Amino acid sequence: MQDDGFEPRLGRIGARAGKAERRYQQRVLKSAALAGGRRFGGASPGSGFHGNRIGRGAGIGRVLASRGTHAAFRARRVVVKSRIVKLKGQGLKAARLHLRYIQRDGVTREGQPGELYDAEHDRADGKAFLKRCDGDRHQFRFIVSAEDAAQYEELKGFTRRFMARMEEDLGTRLDWVAVDHYNTGHPHTHIMLRGKDERGQDLVIARDYLSTGMRERAAEIVTLDLGPRSDLEIEANLAREVEQERFTGLDRGLLKDADGEGCVRSGATVGDAFRQSLRAGRLQKLKRLGLAEEIATGTWKLAGDLEPALRRMGERGDIIKTLHREMTEKGLARVPSDYAVHETANGQERRVVGRLVTRGLSNELNDRHYLIVDGIDGRVHYVDIGGAETVDALPDGAIVAIRPKPVGQRTVDRTIAEVAAANNGRYDIEAHLRHDPTASRAFAETHIRRLEAMRRIAGLVEREPDGSWVIAPDHLERAASFERGQARSSPVIVETLSAWPLERQVTANGATWLDRELVAEKPEPLREAGFGGEVRDALAMRRRWLAGQELAREEQDRIVYRANMLGILRRRELLRVAEQLSGELGLPYAEAELGQKATGTYRRHVDLASGRFAVIERSREFTLVPWRPVLERHLGRQVAGVVREGRVSWTIGRRRGPGVS
Repeated sequence: MQDDGFEPRLGRIGARAGKAERRYQQRVLKSAALAGGRRFGGASPGSGFHGNRIGRGAGIGRVLASRGTHAAFRARRVVVKSRIVKLKGQGLKAARLHLRYIQRDGVTREGQPGELYDAEHDRADGKAFLKRCDGDRHQFRFIVSAEDAAQYEELKGFTRRFMARMEEDLGTRLDWVAVDHYNTGHPHTHIMLRGKDERGQDLVIARDYLSTGMRERAAEIVTLDLGPRSDLEIEANLAREVEQERFTGLDRGLLKDADGEGCVRSGATVGDAFRQSLRAGRLQKLKRLGLAEEIATGTWKLAGDLEPALRRMGERGDIIKTLHREMTEKGLARVPSDYAVHETANGQERRVVGRLVTRGLSNELNDRHYLIVDGIDGRVHYVDIGGAETVDALPDGAIVAIRPKPVGQRTVDRTIAEVAAANNGRYDIEAHLRHDPTASRAFAETHIRRLEAMRRIAGLVEREPDGSWVIAPDHLERAASFERGQARSSPVIVETLSAWPLERQVTANGATWLDRELVAEKPEPLREAGFGGEVRDALAMRRRWLAGQELAREEQDRIVYRANMLGILRRRELLRVAEQLSGELGLPYAEAELGQKATGTYRRHVDLASGRFAVIERSREFTLVPWRPVLERHLGRQVAGVVREGRVSWTIGRRRGPGVS
C-alpha cells in the first residue's frame, strides 16, 4: 500500500466532492451567454448553449423531437410532467410525505388506497425505497397521463414498459416506484425515480429528454397498444376544442400562423373545409372572450396575452368544477355565483372566516394543497395553501380563519440593517446590545433566528466562523425577496378558531367560538345566506342554552352575560376532561394558575370546545395548558413555560434561552 498517492480536488478547502465541477459548469454557461449566445463551434446568433443537452438521453431526445408531423398527428396523446427535487435538508422528509400522499385513500377504481409497485413487484416497499434514497443528491418525480388511459384495464404493464424504454435510452438501470391513480377523468401514474444510476453516480437526464423524449416514448407505447388515432377521433377532439375556455391545440395553431403583429387569416394554411370551419369557430369564440378582433374580412388580430389569459381561464374553470363537485358530495350545493377563488397576490385579499368543507391536492406533482371554506360571508372559497407541511391536519367542519401571509420587510430586518450599518456591515448579539442598551439578550436572539432562517432556506446571508453575520447593503431587499419566496410556498396563514363543528358547539359545556363571538366587541359580520345564516341560527340557540345555565339573562331587550363567562365555561370543561384523563394516566390533576410555571413532559394534545390543550405530565401529577404548534416537535420531551392569560411562554428542553410564546 502506497501512502504518497493522492487525487487533487479543485475547489475551496472543505468543499464537497462535485461542487467544484458544478461551479465550473455554471461558469462555462455564463461565459457562453456573455459571448453573445452563439452555439459552440458555430456562428449562429441566438442559438446559445443552455445546457439542455447535458446528461443522459440528449441524443435520443433530439431524435424523438424531430419525428415527422404526420406521425405525431396520428399518435396517441400523452402528457408527462416532470420535476427534479433536491433531497438535501428537509428533502427526504418531503419525499416521505409525497409517497404517503400518492398512496392516499380513494385513488383506485374501488376507492381504496394507492398500491405502490416497481419493476418486479406489484407491492413495493416504500420504506426500503426511501432508505435507498437517503444520501441521494436529488430525485425525479413524474406524472404520466395518457389521453386514452381509460382503455387500459390496468396501467402497471404500460408503466413498466415505459420505464424499460427509458433504461434503454439512458443506458442504465433505474430504481423507481409508482402508483396508479383512477380518481380523475384521466387515469394517470405517479413515478418516483432515484437520482442515482446503476453505478451509484448522480443520474443526470438531459433536458431535451425530460421535455420531449419521455412524452414521445410514452405516446409510442400507447399508440402501439391502441393503434393510431382515426380521423373520427381526431375530428371529435378538435371539435370539442372550439368552445373550450382554455388554451387548446387550435389556439396553438393560430399563434404559430400569426405574423409579427399578431394577425392571422381564418383560412390560412388549412387543408380542408372541416378544419377551416373549426378555425373560424374558434376565432368567433375568442372574439366573445375579448381575445380576438376581426380587423378585416377573414383577417383577425389576436390579443397579446392570448395564451396566459386562456390558461388562467382554464385553471379557474377547473377550480369551479372542483368547488361544485366537493360541495355537492357534502350535500352543500350552491349556485356558481357563490363560488370564489381566494387570491393572495401582494397579500391584499381580505380575511376569510368559515367552515372547512374539505382539503385536497391541487398539484400532485408539487404537493400543493387547497382548502374549501364555506364562509360566513355567504360565499364558498377555494384557498391555495401551498405545500403539504404548511398547514396541520384539520377535521372537516372545523371553524377556521384564513388571511394572506404578510409580504415585505419586517421590523426585525430593519433592526438588523440598522445595527449592521453602525458596525461595518456586521451583526451579532453584542453589537445589538451596544446599539440598543434597552434590548434584552432574548430579544436580540430572535434576530439571530431570523438570519439563520434566511441562511438555511435561501442562502441570502452569510455567517462568519466567529458567529457574527455579514449583512449586505441590500439586506432589506433580500429580506423582502425571502418573504416573497416564503409566500409562494405558503401563501396563507390558517388559524383554527374551533376544531368542533358548529352543531356541537351549540350545547357544548365549554368556552366555544360561538361564546367568543357573543361577547366580542366587534363580532364577525354575518350574511343571511349560506353558512352565515347557519351561524346566526346557532348563536340564537347558544344564547338560549347559556340562559338555561344561568350564564346569560335578558334585560331591557338586550342580553347580559355573566362576568368571566368564558373563564367559567373553560374551567368547567377542563375539570370534566381532567377527571377522565386522571383515570387514564393514574395521576391527579393540578390546575395551572396564572403566573405559575408549567414544567413537565409533553404527552399529547386534546381538542376541546375551549380550544386545544397540552397534557403536561409531572412525576406525581399532570396539568392542562393552552397548546402551541411548537410543542408537537417535542412530543415526549421535557418542556417548561410560564402560564399567562390564554397562552404559555414555552422554553423547550432543559436549556437556557428565549421562550416561545
